[in-house]
Amino acid sequence: MSLPTGASDWTNSLHPLHLGEARIERTDAGLRLIRLPSTAAIYSDAELLGREPNRWRPPLSLIVRARFSHPVEWLRGTAGFGFWNAGIGPTVRRPRPPRAVWFFFGGPPFDVPLALGVPGYGFKAAVLDAQRLLFFALLPFAPLGFLLMRQPTLYRWFWPIVQTAIGVAEVDLSELDLTATHSYRLDWRDGTATFGVDGQEVMTAPAPAGPLELVIWIDNSYAIATPQGRFSLGLVAASETQWLEIENVEVRVEG
Repeated sequence: MSLPTGASDWTNSLHPLHLGEARIERTDAGLRLIRLPSTAAIYSDAELLGREPNRWRPPLSLIVRARFSHPVEWLRGTAGFGFWNAGIGPTVRRPRPPRAVWFFFGGPPFDVPLALGVPGYGFKAAVLDAQRLLFFALLPFAPLGFLLMRQPTLYRWFWPIVQTAIGVAEVDLSELDLTATHSYRLDWRDGTATFGVDGQEVMTAPAPAGPLELVIWIDNSYAIATPQGRFSLGLVAASETQWLEIENVEVRVEG
């Protein structure tokens, strides 16, 4: 099954959802996911979801043409597009180890530095698979690990082991002008994922297997999860309207 191309078709192949101070509008370019001004007491989220949750698996390619209302340094909350298992978030009742293959944005105070040398915030291409046996094997040692990671030298030595355990690979794309329309491509194959922007490859990395859920969203949430043991989930106050405009979505399923 593939999502059809063409604005008149693909917009009907995704399920719209908006919560709190958010809405979805049709524009001349496609669909605009809008997060309105709101307080930190209200979860505000605009999403487009695949109509068959948790059914996507490789091999496939996802192509999204999109632009944001603001440059990366002015955006707040989280946003992105790709595939995940809905493992954590304000609307998830039973959190589970996350798995994801996506383009992801997290704005201040968001800080989840999972890949050594890559900031824990900003716009990035990323894969994550915390449902590996090595992750569960290391889990009992997490309290000791948080203490060790507070020493910079030990962090540089040991974090790559943890990064492998949770299947993380990331590349920072925050230098992109997000207010311009870009073509984002994700080629998700058995065991690997290749990310590209405007025809240029930016990362190839090991990737989780499916099934995962297709999601495109913008909201006002944040997360903090650092190797040194800082953890927090919450909402940010939004003082101005921000949006993610999707001009086209195409999923090409092979086989």
